Amino acid sequence: MGVLLLGPGGPSALAQRPASPPPAAPAAPAGGPNAEAAADRMAQARLADTDTLLALTSEGAVLYGQDAVKLSGYQYCSQAVALAEAGEFRQSVRAASKALHLANATSDPNLRAVANRDLAIVYSYSGQLEKAEEFAREALRHTARDPKLVVGPVQKVIGDVRTRRGDFAGAVLSYEEALANSSPRYAPLVQASLVNALIESGDAARARQVLGDMAEPREAPLAAQLERTRARLLLAENKPAEARDRYRALTARQVGTDTAYYRLWAWDGVARSELALGQKQAAAEAAGRALADVDQVRARFRSEEVKMGLFSDLQSVFERGVAVYSEAGDPQRAFEVSEHSRSRALLDAVRGRAKLSESSAGTVGVAALQRTLAADERVVQYHALPDRLMVWVVGPDSITEKRIGVKREELAELVETFRNSIVRGRRAAITNADKLGAALLGPLGLAPGQRVVVVPHGPLHYLPFQALRLDGRYLIETHPVSVAPSISIAVQLAQRTPRVNASLTAFGNPRIEDKYDLPGAETEVKQLAQLFPRNTVYMGAAATKTQFRDVASRSPLMHVAAHAEADEVDPLYSRILLANEGGKQNFLEAHEILALPMDGTALVTLSACESGLGRIAQGDEVLGFTRSFLSAGSSSLIASLWPVSDDATAVLMGTLYGELAKGRDIQKAMQAGQLAVLKDPKMSHPFFWAPFNLIGNWRLTVGS
Repeated sequence: MGVLLLGPGGPSALAQRPASPPPAAPAAPAGGPNAEAAADRMAQARLADTDTLLALTSEGAVLYGQDAVKLSGYQYCSQAVALAEAGEFRQSVRAASKALHLANATSDPNLRAVANRDLAIVYSYSGQLEKAEEFAREALRHTARDPKLVVGPVQKVIGDVRTRRGDFAGAVLSYEEALANSSPRYAPLVQASLVNALIESGDAARARQVLGDMAEPREAPLAAQLERTRARLLLAENKPAEARDRYRALTARQVGTDTAYYRLWAWDGVARSELALGQKQAAAEAAGRALADVDQVRARFRSEEVKMGLFSDLQSVFERGVAVYSEAGDPQRAFEVSEHSRSRALLDAVRGRAKLSESSAGTVGVAALQRTLAADERVVQYHALPDRLMVWVVGPDSITEKRIGVKREELAELVETFRNSIVRGRRAAITNADKLGAALLGPLGLAPGQRVVVVPHGPLHYLPFQALRLDGRYLIETHPVSVAPSISIAVQLAQRTPRVNASLTAFGNPRIEDKYDLPGAETEVKQLAQLFPRNTVYMGAAATKTQFRDVASRSPLMHVAAHAEADEVDPLYSRILLANEGGKQNFLEAHEILALPMDGTALVTLSACESGLGRIAQGDEVLGFTRSFLSAGSSSLIASLWPVSDDATAVLMGTLYGELAKGRDIQKAMQAGQLAVLKDPKMSHPFFWAPFNLIGNWRLTVGS
């Protein structure tokens, strides 16, 4: 199918699913014109990103025309800022895009500057650093009536971007420029950011000087943040005992309704100070107290932290917890902290913007997990720390912990290199599969035939584990494989839906407009429907969002062959492109999926390009379709990691559903489907057989 890179409204850039196999098989010379053409189509889709100045301005005109109540450009800017501070990033972008449209319509350079400033801020908040810098520099191109309302905030955004990229020297220069162009009200925030950048750059003396010049903020949250910075500075000055005492004092500080939040960070600071003092047991105790407060802290986006250059993330508390318990020789507790981090990441991602079931945020301890595992099942859970990769292998009566010496940034590069070699059909994909397999699987001691449930973390969510090689064979050749965003939710799903009726509901080739036509999807859906005597098929104009919502609660097996969009700015606005209704586009967005009653749905297959991808928050959460369907109640999800081949998909899906119809469990059925493609010499390259992941309940069976 196709993947679109999502802008604020309708789609514009499309990479069609190649009808003919693009990459060469590994036995033949890799590459070739077909492989290059497929790679070029993917690159063009990414380059045609709709979050550009031109696209946002055009979209702003459409959105403005749809508004029943028209606001002024500056009112839309105020709206954009408020939405950004609340963490509603896509909605903020849409408001700013209306301001851009009005700035062009009225030829107002000041409004252009302010609207671009606001876009820079929201992209910075959402972690889209390239976009943030792009719009910040665009804002500087326009003359503002009061430069301090534009230049200061924009230079601060550039400093924030540099800080998050690790360019602390460059960040210091940008913050100094921001400080020289800031209003008296804004200057303290820039000073705080400057102090934190100086600490990170190793210039503690200058950080102390700037900190000494700062006035105490009137707002309690900002004052508490500044106190955290003072303690951080003591650690940077190699005064861990003084830092510990200051952090301990902070544990008793009252900050209104957010007291628990600041107490959590204070205990985290105590843990870091104790580690610096070499007190591992005291550090573990402090880390435990920090983590004990996590569930009391309301999930929300905290713009005041970004304003002060802290860029803290609750996931860093979990990271330190994992590291501390591992160092203390407690792999079970380290594993449980890693698992807890996943449920918290989901809460932070959704932030009350959609309803979550209680089970979505629940966790399963090691003992409870072991009681549910069969003798041949192994859970392999990873956690990418900044300086190493942790991995635990859990069996019915065992848990082992391994440390792999690869930094998180290096791991991301290795995964990206591997994926690129697969998508481009390179022979190097096989070499890369051997190297990664030796590193990530070699130390684990998995016995042939064991069922493997992988719980990835960070960049590993983009890795097709089934395509890793060990001792000259792909993992899928020796093990049935599935993945889970959290083993807790996978276990709950497996227990709740062990077997379902063989009734298929399929949506194919939704009718939008000619350029989105997917004739291969119609063929795919018709062939699959023949495997299930009880089937309902919605094709073309009938494959609507209204119809999908109507049948979602009573469809054990759902197959969707359609285009999908991933929203990089706000993954809750990622969407599946279903048919037009009433002459208008009416797509199904991820936040709407969360609200659907899908407890009766055992399997959703998204036969769409890169439907399994979404932005990964720093902690771990893969946002978008994966968690949306599982949290809505669907037991299992099949989704793709890259654009797929029609021919290979037909074989894989036909085999997979055929095995399911015979009563085989879904993990074995997926293995059979992937092996059926792999065994075809023309499609033995991982590009063809490895794109789809089975996510969630790995035990599902179909039949009475």
